[in-house]
Amino acid sequence: MKTTISALGLDIGRRRVGVAGCDRTGLIATGLTTLDAKVFADLIAELRSLVAEREVEVLVVGLPYSMNGDIGPQARQVQKFARRLSRTLDLPVDYVDERLTSVEAEQMLHAQRISPSRHKGLIDRKAAALILQQWLDERRQGLRAFPPTSDLESD
Repeated sequence: MKTTISALGLDIGRRRVGVAGCDRTGLIATGLTTLDAKVFADLIAELRSLVAEREVEVLVVGLPYSMNGDIGPQARQVQKFARRLSRTLDLPVDYVDERLTSVEAEQMLHAQRISPSRHKGLIDRKAAALILQQWLDERRQGLRAFPPTSDLESD
């Protein structure tokens, strides 16, 4: 039985999508790239290439819950976009609570003496890595099943 899984972590924003991948053991997430989200066809082409190269089996998407835990308008937009990616790439999607991952990513850059305002793409990649790492950790602890069961509703 296969215990490791290849996943892509995605931090979806209006302009950019931060992308992270995991190592072959499924233990460590690393930021891979930041893609332009404005032209869907271009985004899909780049994601297809990553999916094929890394033999990806699941997309792990950060869901921006509101601070009180509700799914607000921004989270609904991310879900809609993620479902579109899922259908187009023919991959399941699992969601991770991404509250404050961008803040944490910015703090990491500050600690490295890197200006967050000049490195938005790096923040997106780091946030995607934090999202994927959380998912990997939860999966290892038995808190996540595969295939994912979350958000199978249609648009």
